Amino acid sequence: MAARIDLNLSHAYQADPQQDSDYALLPLEMSFRAGGAYALLGPSGCGKTTMLNIISGLVRPSQGRVKFDGVDVTDKSPQSRNIAQVFQFPVIYDTMTVAENLAFPLRNRGMPENDIRKRVGQISEMLELNGQLNQRASGLTADAKQKISLGRGLVRPDVSAILFDEPLTVIDPHLKWQLRRKLKQVHQELQLTLIYVTHDQVEALTFAQEVVVMTRGRAVQTGSAEDLFEKPAHTFVGHFIGSPGMNFLEGKVDLQSLVIGECRIGLNPQQANSLQGLSHIKLGIRPEYVFVEEKASANTMPAKVERVQDLGTSVLMTMHCAGQLLRARLPLTAQHFTVGSGVHVSLLGKHTCFYHNEELVV
Repeated sequence: MAARIDLNLSHAYQADPQQDSDYALLPLEMSFRAGGAYALLGPSGCGKTTMLNIISGLVRPSQGRVKFDGVDVTDKSPQSRNIAQVFQFPVIYDTMTVAENLAFPLRNRGMPENDIRKRVGQISEMLELNGQLNQRASGLTADAKQKISLGRGLVRPDVSAILFDEPLTVIDPHLKWQLRRKLKQVHQELQLTLIYVTHDQVEALTFAQEVVVMTRGRAVQTGSAEDLFEKPAHTFVGHFIGSPGMNFLEGKVDLQSLVIGECRIGLNPQQANSLQGLSHIKLGIRPEYVFVEEKASANTMPAKVERVQDLGTSVLMTMHCAGQLLRARLPLTAQHFTVGSGVHVSLLGKHTCFYHNEELVV
């Protein structure tokens, strides 16, 4: 049965860590609910695979505990945790047929042959492997082999969780979206606990119900795609999520105003109250929420157009504003703006975020 997983731990690969950079995982408390679909998202070296290997039992945390459904499994082996793990490169038996590969984990556990056939049929249909069940794995493409590897992870109905470590890396790009869709469908049908490691935000945001964004050994935010896009809890999340990422403009608070460069913008009472006592802050706003006007109006800032890119469905405009870079994603009607022209931008609205010491000011 799918398990709830609770982590309260830290990990360093070296003895006696002294500073944050010595840790692969800084101290964290985190829970994955039973039957949930999660993605661990972040750049290489941020601690994603370390966390996955701690959950599976391949790595023992240097401090803290791992619990499955409230039971401490920190000292238990991967086998006794009842985990299925799918790696970046296919782990299959080339001399076996596709059906034999899928059935292997079930035969190892003594499942009756009738039940094995049903389960193999169910998983092969989900992954569209029915037509290849009697083929030897050795003659298949890398894509098909990785689908078998995914199937071997999914075939056991009794697992506590299935862990995926960048399983689509070797898959051709045009097939990735199909497999992401399939994995989401499998999760909805089987209600397994799935934890998926990736550095690809599209993979994470389309597959997972909740995404854990990681950087430098820290889990800086856990939330839905909407949470991460609309209210990044950390400037890293704003940078990492979105294409292009969030704009950040350095500024300072002075009484009821926000001062950016030489410009002074009036804050509403709620904003002024939230930012009270903070001097230097960053204003964060997604390119989608930057409004560009030809004429100045209340609370707008002057900017100079540096680049206008036609993206087909929208226009991406890059500007310099108060000596800082600012991007706006605009409708195609904005194509008339020319490089070098002066415009005015509106930055304050319900989608504007403010950050102090890189963290969101609530």
